[in-house]
Amino acid sequence: MLEVTAAEYVDGHRIRIAFSNGKKGTVDLTDTLWGPMFEPLRDPLTFQKFEVSPILHTIRWENDADLAPEYLYEKMVPDT
Repeated sequence: MLEVTAAEYVDGHRIRIAFSNGKKGTVDLTDTLWGPMFEPLRDPLTFQKFEVSPILHTIRWENDADLAPEYLYEKMVPDT
């Protein structure tokens, strides 16, 4: 099962993420932030307030929005 093991804010709506399979990269979520749960995250200050959930094993925001690790992995631009 794929899990997010670490995440850090980069800029804008980009997050650098490490996964349980050892892969790391940057995910740009600009095009993902639509709908009632995600629209508040368009504000960069709100977007920055995420954590890696020890229960969900993915990133989670203060308003309980989260994204599946598999989705993040698909959107990731791997480190080179």
